[in-house]
Amino acid sequence: MRLMGLEQAVKDLNTGETGLAWVDEDNRTAARIDLSGLEGDGPTAELEVLRGDLARLLYEASSADAFYRFGDRIVSVERDEAGVSVTFGSGGVERFDLLIIAEGVGSHTRELVFPGENQPRRMDLASAFFTVPRAPTDSQTARWYNAVGGRSAGVRPDNRGTTRAFFNVQGRSHMTVGNSVAEQKAFLRASFAGAGWEVPRLLEGMEAAEDFWFDDLRQVKIDRWSNGPVVLLGDAAWCVTPLGGVGASLSLIGAYVLAGELTKTDTIAEALASYEYVLRPVVKKSQSVPKLVPRLVHPRTQTGVKILRAVQRLVATPFISKRAAKALTPAVQAFTLPDYR
Repeated sequence: MRLMGLEQAVKDLNTGETGLAWVDEDNRTAARIDLSGLEGDGPTAELEVLRGDLARLLYEASSADAFYRFGDRIVSVERDEAGVSVTFGSGGVERFDLLIIAEGVGSHTRELVFPGENQPRRMDLASAFFTVPRAPTDSQTARWYNAVGGRSAGVRPDNRGTTRAFFNVQGRSHMTVGNSVAEQKAFLRASFAGAGWEVPRLLEGMEAAEDFWFDDLRQVKIDRWSNGPVVLLGDAAWCVTPLGGVGASLSLIGAYVLAGELTKTDTIAEALASYEYVLRPVVKKSQSVPKLVPRLVHPRTQTGVKILRAVQRLVATPFISKRAAKALTPAVQAFTLPDYR
């Protein structure tokens, strides 16, 4: 972002989140970690920016140099040694030297070009995110609540005067839920019935939310990122899931490296090979979230919740929190950005 001249603009979009508090059903703080004084990101990054704000910033900065086509999709891809022919849902067919697929974890176009090659690593966790009206109990500190049955809910501040809410359900009960928003909301209403805390308020806000997002958290595991003049980028290539907390950073770094390699190599094929060689190690480290983690932080019994809160209190002590934040700092922060200038 600094190289694009957007560093200050990104900082201006910071949500202002100052830390995380784990709370009980009566909203009493069981443990708390503040961002100040931590070496590393910890549960709250130094810079928290809403996805929509980041997308809008990048769009506005690049729209003068790039053509954006909205409301369309790719329905077929034909490759040859000289390039790629793309057929759009609107009926048009166009020719390109290179097709970059950056549609996210559930990419449809990836399956057209790499059919059956992605072997997703499921994290056994369903997550939902949406916006609700701000309440008197909301502040610049995020709050996380655990309920029995492998459930958690929480709220985080934003820079719009509203609150960002989330639900998590551990296990695989969500695997039978359909793709419609109505079905997904019905699943969450049933899953969080009687969960306590401020869950009723969040469920009510969820019904009216226009930005509702729900998904099965899964990593993309694919042995190659390119196939001829077609290449995968971002979550379509290596989704880490929100558990890793580096999705936007990795996508931006990936775009930078891909563009850089295209400028320094003689052929597209060489550039795509170099792009993958440079990024594979940091992606591998970023995806190394143990599948046991979602299960451990989502106990199914009251005893399990009590044990988790005891662990949270221990982790929140200054001695442990500072060391844990440093140890858990994402691998992407240690990545040395190549200089293509």
